[in-house]
Amino acid sequence: MNINRARLRQLHTALVPVMVLPLLLTLTTGVLFQFAVASDRANDFLWLLELHRGKFGQLNLDFIYPILNALGLLTLVISGFLMWLQSPVRKRKKTP
Repeated sequence: MNINRARLRQLHTALVPVMVLPLLLTLTTGVLFQFAVASDRANDFLWLLELHRGKFGQLNLDFIYPILNALGLLTLVISGFLMWLQSPVRKRKKTP
């Protein structure tokens, strides 16, 4: 399995800035909504659930937002794992 290191790094580097905001938004809204559920105030914070699912006011990305989030994250995980596999093995120094 020979994958060009430079292209893999380019893909990963290009995708990270694009995926940071949606993933942070999904993470924070999901956690905050779970806190609201735990404190029995979920009905007051349904707007967090709408943001979490991809409804941004008039812009409703409800169907595509989770798919894009998942594909972006999966691509980052796979490319990061492949870069990690291709990194050279570092030898430990033996201590006497």
